[in-house]
Amino acid sequence: MPKMKTKSGAKKRFSLTASGKVRAGQAGKRHGMIKRTNKHIRNQRGTTILEPGDSNLIRKFFLPNG
Repeated sequence: MPKMKTKSGAKKRFSLTASGKVRAGQAGKRHGMIKRTNKHIRNQRGTTILEPGDSNLIRKFFLPNG
């Protein structure tokens, strides 16, 4: 059987923590900053941990070797 390959788009967008959780960049920071509050913009800095349902799909289909 051939090896399962990691999706190259996913390895640029997601990373795994030491405990196996999926870390991703915050959504909602690309454009339209005028209509967002300063508090919202501050809270969107950095990365976030995905919810279990989303992270299970990412690890199964996109990062099988992660």
